[in-house]
Amino acid sequence: MKTALITGANKGIGFEVARQLLKKGFYVYLGCRDSVKGRQAAIRLKEEGLNQLEAVTLDVTDLDSISAARNEIGKRTAALDVLINNAGINGGAHPYTVASATADQYMAAFSTNVVGTASVTNAFMDLLLNASEPRIVNVSTSVGSLALQSDPNWPAYNFAKYVVYASSKAALNMYTVHLAYELRDTKVKVNAVCPGLTATDFTFFNGGQVSVAAERIIKYALIDQHGPTGKFFSEETNPAAGEIPW
Repeated sequence: MKTALITGANKGIGFEVARQLLKKGFYVYLGCRDSVKGRQAAIRLKEEGLNQLEAVTLDVTDLDSISAARNEIGKRTAALDVLINNAGINGGAHPYTVASATADQYMAAFSTNVVGTASVTNAFMDLLLNASEPRIVNVSTSVGSLALQSDPNWPAYNFAKYVVYASSKAALNMYTVHLAYELRDTKVKVNAVCPGLTATDFTFFNGGQVSVAAERIIKYALIDQHGPTGKFFSEETNPAAGEIPW
């Protein structure tokens, strides 16, 4: 049975990704910062008859929490097939502008969206390398594309200007490029995926269906050995080909 770890899995897109992977036969570890909410999420899934899972306390901004989660999962499996770095924050109340954004907002967003992703990935790399076809999906956003943000013809050009969130996701994209490069001679495939504007509490429930967003992420968690690596995908932005510019 293949295994997957999803960070930020107790709600929203992360929770739906867990549900869909469970239905595909995965054993899923729900990485949740709040242990109570994690257990509640696990109960909800088990009530649907999805039993091959467990909640693991995992705060991506806390190195001790990451280490404890790695040790706990390592006791249960020698290999991790899929890591989905889904946990993320917008950095504070918005709209925020370059003029109004604070240092604390930048620090919080980068701590979770970039440093947290890197820390979790490093901690679980040994388990990933033990898998036959390991996959890493970094959940990003088209808002973090430098090319799109500087293109006046981009449909979202005049309203997707969330400087703190966008900057942190642009940094996550750069991390993805470097990670894919360093793993180019291994079996690991790494991609950044934008799930699209999705109706969750993160977006104040504006956007499309959570199930569709989860499908977009899972698609790149299940690619075979001929699939892409080191790419940036947004099927909402580019429905025909999926790939978008960095």
